[in-house]
Amino acid sequence: MKPEARIAVCPGSFDPVTYGHLDIFGRASQLYDELWVAVFHNASKNAMFSVEERVELLRETTADIPNVRVASFQGLVVDFCQKHGAGVLVKGVRAVSDFDYELQMAQMNYGLRGIETVFIPTNPLYSFLSSSMVKDVAKWGGDISPYAPEIVQSRLIERLGQD
Repeated sequence: MKPEARIAVCPGSFDPVTYGHLDIFGRASQLYDELWVAVFHNASKNAMFSVEERVELLRETTADIPNVRVASFQGLVVDFCQKHGAGVLVKGVRAVSDFDYELQMAQMNYGLRGIETVFIPTNPLYSFLSSSMVKDVAKWGGDISPYAPEIVQSRLIERLGQD
């Protein structure tokens, strides 16, 4: 049975979630009946927040989008899609470099399970933004309020031991 194309998955590490991510979730949620935000658990990556903390932050920051669901996964994203009946992956792309990498992933995912990928260009306000950049600015005491929700700001300051 072919997965239902009205259910989509937006995968990523989201360490932490930024306004750029939330913009993509909001826009994608208008295109699909249900949007799963899937937090990838990658043990080889040195994350600032645990998978459980990232899921919690995502649930809090997407609470106002009624058709968004948040879960974590390990392994292949196409298996997550199959488990949740999703036929589409949604990926935000900031630049050509993102597209080059994501296109290869899209072709692999289609080859593995026939899962389509839809690319949503980033809002120009967030075209430079990444979770790594937000963490770096926070680490040095910079103002991240234009880039991440207040709950994320608080958690970063707490994690970094700043007052």
